[in-house]
Amino acid sequence: MRDILTTLKQEHDELRRLFKQINATSDDDTDTREDLLHKIEAALIPHAKWEEKVFYPAFADRADHEQLLLHAEAMQEHRAVELTVLPDIHAADVDSRQFAGSVKVFGEMIEHHAKEEETAMFDAIRQSFSAAELAQLDDDYEQWKDSSAADAISMHAKVKTAAASMLRSPSSPG
Repeated sequence: MRDILTTLKQEHDELRRLFKQINATSDDDTDTREDLLHKIEAALIPHAKWEEKVFYPAFADRADHEQLLLHAEAMQEHRAVELTVLPDIHAADVDSRQFAGSVKVFGEMIEHHAKEEETAMFDAIRQSFSAAELAQLDDDYEQWKDSSAADAISMHAKVKTAAASMLRSPSSPG
């Protein structure tokens, strides 16, 4: 039987693999860095947006007081990546140490976030959702990823990142 938690874990593992590859690049390997960043964003943005729009709200509806803290933390981590980390990466020159450092921090944030999801949040979800519900969420996610709504939401996120990156100085915060 399908299971959304398995699918999300597989996507986390793919992101871990991509971050390992991009972190192994040298400053002069700009084409590889650009390609890997594109792949990271293509994997991450739909994943994160679906979590924000569907998965996290479903979790929050069934969460107890402590679990709501997990929900709030996860939402803030998504917000930090979208509003700060990605714009900083896009503001930096791909062949710079600033880019490499920002990507490294980005990967560490995603690793921390994924690990928390896979442990505390997924454990709580397994207790609150039936196998049939987890399978339905997986089906819904697969259909959503192929939808025009997913494309529009992902494009909107990319435009926001691009606009924010134009206002950044990559060598200093804010």
